[in-house]
Amino acid sequence: MRTEEFRKAAYQVVDWMAWYMDNVSTLPVKAEVKPGDILSRLQDSAPEEGEPFDSIFREFLDVVLPGMTHWQSPSFFAYFPANSSPPSVIAEMITATLAAQCMIWETSPAATEMEQRVMEWLRDSMGLPSLFEGVIQDTASTATLAALLSARERVTGFRSNESGMQGLPPLRVYCSGQTHSSIEKAVKIAGYGRENLVKTELKSDLSIDPQSLAHLIEADIGLGYLPAAVVATLGTTGTTAIDPIREVGEVCRRHGLWFHVDAALAGTALLLPELRHIADGIEMADSFVFNPHKWMFTNFDCSAYFVKDADHLIKTFEILPEYLKTRTRGEVNDYRDWGVPLGRRFRALKLWMVIKSYGVDGLRAKIRHHISLASWLADQIVEAADFELFAPPLLNTVCFRYTPSGYSPIQLDDLNRRLNHALNDTGQIYLTHTVAGGRYTLRMVTSQTNVELEHVSSAWNLIREMAAAISQKRK
Repeated sequence: MRTEEFRKAAYQVVDWMAWYMDNVSTLPVKAEVKPGDILSRLQDSAPEEGEPFDSIFREFLDVVLPGMTHWQSPSFFAYFPANSSPPSVIAEMITATLAAQCMIWETSPAATEMEQRVMEWLRDSMGLPSLFEGVIQDTASTATLAALLSARERVTGFRSNESGMQGLPPLRVYCSGQTHSSIEKAVKIAGYGRENLVKTELKSDLSIDPQSLAHLIEADIGLGYLPAAVVATLGTTGTTAIDPIREVGEVCRRHGLWFHVDAALAGTALLLPELRHIADGIEMADSFVFNPHKWMFTNFDCSAYFVKDADHLIKTFEILPEYLKTRTRGEVNDYRDWGVPLGRRFRALKLWMVIKSYGVDGLRAKIRHHISLASWLADQIVEAADFELFAPPLLNTVCFRYTPSGYSPIQLDDLNRRLNHALNDTGQIYLTHTVAGGRYTLRMVTSQTNVELEHVSSAWNLIREMAAAISQKRK
């Protein structure tokens, strides 16, 4: 593709991008396809000759787009947000054009120094301790893996990096049953072994029970295990439960364990001074992660990982082959030593552009608005005679159930399951579920970038209508 062809194609795509941003709410939120539908429409073998862009783009619109679930729709209330915004999209376009490999300072000085500065912006804007230093990872899963590898090296005095874990007592990691599945994956990858992930009892609000944690650690020490790390969560995926950071931190300090805090979704809320109490005790953490690509309007992927001891992190990961030796080593941050991958994208540009475009006050305004929408929805559920609220929402996630009279608990589970599927099949909204207190529970997240009260109100009306229709059919 020559430059002039590129210019024409790029204008065509940008025009479509602007149309998509304005009209995504008119598209079915969830892809209305069956397994194999898209595959059957893609040619079996790669083309021998190149095709004109018009033909390629037309196939994208006709074949690919119908198979996409539209996470940027204001009627997307499922899972968690994966928010985008115009300044972030523009930054991604620039990043793709630069096509830089930003593994060390020498390969792109601006990328390194911008990353350092925007991480300082985030730390200070969120009220995190000044001792924390930050690095952008791709996802919270990778950041958690970095934390558990760092914990492994601390508890073994870096022996496991040098000679493996043979001859060591089994290392233990502790969390609650509400923590994200990435914790279990990291435990497997880091060599702890899944059976050495110990899950504590929960308090009534589904947060980790510090007393149960302390008892489990003490019991394991008595049995000859080597406790290494604890993972607490600010905003669990299922119900947005908040673990008591200070109490968990005190247990970790007493036993010398690495303390990692996973705030993948809820961390953005720390921009709000009135909500920083949920992270009381965060100064006791060794590491902390949250995802700007969830609730800070920055395109996936962009995960902010903070550590108290950057030297320990670097020692865990650094390897210095001859081809990476530079004159500036030791004077600058070489972020390829701050995590698993050597290669690194210029992720800081989109985060910088989002913060510069909205300003911290603008980000706070949108976050407060999303929280107010969740509060409004919760009020409607409380007032509805045949619905129940699982718990008052603290942030942007509302968990609730349809509970008409005359049904057993098992029947209500089935009724809510069928309601969930029926709502999603309409294409008008998209919800997901969790299991809380042993019961199938609907969950609705009100934090897509452009969601407004009209979208939440329309969804609530549809939920009530579909619930009544399903209940009537049962009778």
